[in-house]
Amino acid sequence: MPDNDKRKNYYKENKILKQIIMIKQKFKSFIKTELSAFIILLSGINLIYFPVIAGKDQRASFIHDDLKRTFNIHFPSFYDKSVQFPLVIALHGRGGNGVSMILLTRLGFNNLADKEGFIIVYPDGIELNWNDGRMDEEANDRAHRENINDVGFISALIDLMIKDYNIDPKRVYVTGISNGAIMSYRLACELSHKITAIAPVDGNIPRMLFPECSPAKPVSVLAINNVNDPLVPFDGGEIYGHFHRTKLGKVLSVDESIRFWVKRNMCSITPAVTEEPDRYPGMVQE
Repeated sequence: MPDNDKRKNYYKENKILKQIIMIKQKFKSFIKTELSAFIILLSGINLIYFPVIAGKDQRASFIHDDLKRTFNIHFPSFYDKSVQFPLVIALHGRGGNGVSMILLTRLGFNNLADKEGFIIVYPDGIELNWNDGRMDEEANDRAHRENINDVGFISALIDLMIKDYNIDPKRVYVTGISNGAIMSYRLACELSHKITAIAPVDGNIPRMLFPECSPAKPVSVLAINNVNDPLVPFDGGEIYGHFHRTKLGKVLSVDESIRFWVKRNMCSITPAVTEEPDRYPGMVQE
């Protein structure tokens, strides 16, 4: 091949290579910029609007025990401050936060709030954990190490929602998963005068908290547990983390936790058993 043709091919290939590199750089820059904007959108600004949600989302905070406590609020589209709406508080699991709870539930609570008419709040634990009444010294998380007053924080949060948003104090509900579920039990024990019902998911009553759990009023309980839960033992005992290496504190069994509330709420000891069909056969949860 003549030298001129070789040079032409070389410059042509080099030009194409430069274009490919430029495209890659622009793509990386785009991804970085869009990802940063997405993170800022989720965690940094006060008003967040999700296109698939009809209601409004707000980021808020207040100081409690010299700590800045933060939370996300979702209002249904027809929210009217002159009307008392129910309040649902959704507590994230260990290692999560309020925003991760929104994503974990795939905006399900927000959609339900828009449909049924209630306000949903997603609080943040201190450094991604709740002080739920366990002793997990091996994990050494700040919430338990410093005995963070999360009960006081949630109590103050309820007061703020009553004062600033006119929520109905007789319709305050708490749910949570794992660490958040165990925290739900603690709140029912210590804030029964403010909480109407709890719905803990994959959590039981902490063994250390059990002797001191003395709710002043009945609290309705919807407990959701998995017999094959790899983290929170269905039959009670030690909770483990980090590939079964770290002890995170002991809990009662599901049966013991349920029996406690059956007795405290003076329910019948004979359960009514109803079997629900699998509405999503073959579906595997992530």
